[in-house]
Amino acid sequence: MGLQAHATTPREFFCILVETGFLHVVVNVASECGFTDQHYRALQQLQRDLGPHHFNVLAFPCNQFGHQEPDGNKEIESFARRTYSVSFPMFTKIAVTSTGAYPAFKYLAQTSGKEPTWNLWKYLVAPDGKVVGAWDPTVSVEEIRPQITALVRKLILRKREDL
Repeated sequence: MGLQAHATTPREFFCILVETGFLHVVVNVASECGFTDQHYRALQQLQRDLGPHHFNVLAFPCNQFGHQEPDGNKEIESFARRTYSVSFPMFTKIAVTSTGAYPAFKYLAQTSGKEPTWNLWKYLVAPDGKVVGAWDPTVSVEEIRPQITALVRKLILRKREDL
């Protein structure tokens, strides 16, 4: 996998997010979901258009909903890179809900008040680590793109002012 899931607590995940100073869309992905094609294509286009210096999609494969991510980590990454040419970070497969949920998703659910109920749940995380939006898979990436683009613009302008 491109990156391993390193944080062991919600606080550590928060620190990782803030250290980068980037805007992030964190998403639980699944290769065999009906929303997969639409989301992977749109997420990769977002990454291509806005990343990687101020923005990143962070993809976390998950098999909890409908068993739609059954393969191993290498196969998942290979599928995403081969089929959708994804350039964003792909983490190892994790759980996103219940007691075994990965700390990143515990943090996202706690701070947003919204826990994933299916695959391809999207969280928009500001450079300060605050969750500024959360959407289920029925909300397309295209629908939230204007909000993401506006926040990236603000981030770029703020960084320019700091120069």
